Amino acid sequence: MFSSKRQDPFFTALHKIALNVQEGVHYADNYRIDTVADLKEISVKMKEYETAGDKLIHELIVMLNKSFMTPIEREDILALAIRMDDILDETEGAVARFDMYSFTEIDQSMRDFLGYITKATDEIVKAMELLTKRELLGMREHAILVKDYERQCDEIQRSSIKQLFLNEKDPIRLIKFKDLYERFEEIADHCQNVANTIETIIMRNA
Repeated sequence: MFSSKRQDPFFTALHKIALNVQEGVHYADNYRIDTVADLKEISVKMKEYETAGDKLIHELIVMLNKSFMTPIEREDILALAIRMDDILDETEGAVARFDMYSFTEIDQSMRDFLGYITKATDEIVKAMELLTKRELLGMREHAILVKDYERQCDEIQRSSIKQLFLNEKDPIRLIKFKDLYERFEEIADHCQNVANTIETIIMRNA
């Protein structure tokens, strides 16, 4: 099944979805928030990335509905696409939370969270590049790295929330910080879901 060198349109579509996720998360990671006006600007841009992701998912579904044969199970193609897009949706949601709170206090824990999430999206793109070449076994190392980054985010969440309850005396600020830490951890969880789906695809097809 995987001997052909011709690029498959479904694998190409998955690669495009991964690139959009990567670009959106990198934008969020690189953006520097100093004022409330910055929050509005980044929120608008992240919404554009989310909308672009929704369009790519829709195009993939149309392709699936029109195609009699797919290179791997159509359920796996759709699951992988949706789980990659979930990363972007959750990132957009976290940014919207900052805007909703008018919250400009980006601490080191948040930077560390997003740093690992950004690295995870880089590995996902590398895995999709291998998928377009039909090199399934090579995808495994990238899935493993994504899971490692998710574990790092677990540690950040535990330590940051522990320090929050030890040091923060303002209950409103505590609620905001805790909510945002948990949002970042949810993004990391979505990255792990992608890694798990990649490993399932490898198991079934390699």
